[in-house]
Amino acid sequence: MANHKSAAKRARQSIRKTAVNNARKSTVKTVEKKLVKAIEAKDVKALPELLKAFTAQVMKAAKTGVIKKETASRKISRLSTRASATK
Repeated sequence: MANHKSAAKRARQSIRKTAVNNARKSTVKTVEKKLVKAIEAKDVKALPELLKAFTAQVMKAAKTGVIKKETASRKISRLSTRASATK
């Protein structure tokens, strides 16, 4: 337990930020799973919207520091390549 008022505040902030970061990571994983499922099913109609949503979520996570920018770029690149190969 924090002994100072400022330390207690930082602890509260840390809990809130951790919750937000976990939610953002979860959203990225969910959108990624949907995109992979559409790629495997060769659902050409749904791919552009899912790829756009995936890119937006991943870049938002990278911008806020939830995941590293290099990781975001790699994920986007690999799934974009797979998506374009199914067309």
